[in-house]
Order: sequence, then C-alpha cells, then structure tokens
Amino acid sequence: MFASKRLAKELQKLHDKLPPGITLVKADDLQEWIMDIRVVDNNPIYVGEVYRLKFTFSQSYPIEAPEVVFVRDETHPIPWHPHIYSNGIICLDLLDRQGWSPVHNVESVCVSLQSMLTSNTKKERPEGDDNFVRNNRLRPRDINFIFHDNQV
Repeated sequence: MFASKRLAKELQKLHDKLPPGITLVKADDLQEWIMDIRVVDNNPIYVGEVYRLKFTFSQSYPIEAPEVVFVRDETHPIPWHPHIYSNGIICLDLLDRQGWSPVHNVESVCVSLQSMLTSNTKKERPEGDDNFVRNNRLRPRDINFIFHDNQV
C-alpha cells in the first residue's frame, strides 16, 4: 500500500517535470518503469548515446531500493563504465541495501547515474565482467558488491 502511494506521487512528479537528459518512457503500472537517460555534458565516451533503465519495485519500496538495470535493445546500448557490467547490472552503493535511503527516488537514481557517467574517464567494464556475466544467477538486489572505488 505504501509503495503504491509513493510511486503514484513520484509518477505524477515525473510527468510534470524532469531534469535535462531524463525521459520517462513507460510506467503502465507501479511494478516496472522504463526510463531513458543521456549524459548532458560533452563526455566523449557517451556523446550522442541514450541509455535505457528498467526500474523494478517491490512492495517494500521506498524502504527497499528498486532493482535498477540498464537494458540493451536495438537503439540503446549498455554504457561502458568500470561499475556497469555488460549485462546491465550496476555496481552502485546507492542501489545497495546499505547505501539506499527512502529519501531517494526514481529521479534521484537517474541523476546519480547521469553523474556517474559524466565523471567517468574510462571506457571499460568492471574487472571480471565476462566471468560475472556468464556465472551470476542472482538478481541485482541480491548481489553483495564490495564498494572500494570512489574514483569513477
């Protein structure tokens, strides 16, 4: 019940006004939303690219973080970043159990991801990307990432 009220409120705000480079693509229900983001500065790694995010909400939202992944389709690649796996899973403390706070919302997650991309200088995947993508069977919210790099 609380998740539904909170998401309805957020959805209304997203329909009213979004920060530059963020677009609401689909929010037909209160379980899964699709957002597009683009980097609005001139970072050469991301110029001209639009990235698609899928938000999946549990009944415990906003107490529990949404599950957020980049999704690839014919016009949306997975961004190159040392904290983004080639399957779209994002290693970001904000999306982790310990880093999440109910004051965050869909817009703040999108802005944080924009910022993460804007500040990146390395066109690379996380160490062990191939092995992780091949062998991981956990949902993103169930992965226990170890956060040790605040430089990217």
